[in-house]
Amino acid sequence: QVRLVESGGGLVQAGGSLSLSCVASGRTFSSYTMGWFRQRPGKEREFVAVISWSGGNIDYGASVKGRFTISRDNAKNSLYLQMNSLRPEDTGVYYCAAEGGLYWGQGTQVTVSS
Repeated sequence: QVRLVESGGGLVQAGGSLSLSCVASGRTFSSYTMGWFRQRPGKEREFVAVISWSGGNIDYGASVKGRFTISRDNAKNSLYLQMNSLRPEDTGVYYCAAEGGLYWGQGTQVTVSS
């Protein structure tokens, strides 16, 4: 069992930045592929970014590529998402997930004002 807890969400103006964190319990974090997903108002949950267990393989959703950066620190059981050049359409609840959705965090709200 893995427990995931996100933090770092908040309110920011368009063009600003936010950094999200996700801390995992358990000793198997370093073996998991980890990802960020989001659910924007009135929309389905969607893929944002993914990182392999070693950090050697990374991919992003088309709408965030070039603006967001995913990273991890296995020694700290932590996953990060640096979000730059934020847009109002980035508003939503951001979730971290392990192994493609085997485990989910509770989510953290990101609101970008225009």
